[in-house]
Amino acid sequence: MKRFKNNRTQQQGVILIEALIAVLLFSMGILALVGLQGAMIKNTSDNKYRADASFVAQNRMADMWGNQNNLAAFNEANTPIASLPNGTRTTVVAARGLATVTINWLAPGTTDAHNYTITSYIGAQ
Repeated sequence: MKRFKNNRTQQQGVILIEALIAVLLFSMGILALVGLQGAMIKNTSDNKYRADASFVAQNRMADMWGNQNNLAAFNEANTPIASLPNGTRTTVVAARGLATVTINWLAPGTTDAHNYTITSYIGAQ
């Protein structure tokens, strides 16, 4: 009759190693999800700033359409905008009623300046 060896001594600690590897893989997955959520928050903020800049520029253009007799009064340079971080608005009305509104802003935590520009002919040509 053959006697079987007890393999228990050869496998001691294997479950502990497997558990540590599982914890490591789980931790890497959680870190990836946290990084993804951070990127989503940054992109959401960027999109909100872009939408706000578009709204400000469209409002300025609508004001010019409403007061076509005094377009020269709309010229301005680097007027602060409260709804955007470090936001400024520049409006230039050139010959023949060509109006350009440029919105600039600097998002918090970045060094890249962003801008939004809209151009339109105001009034009859």
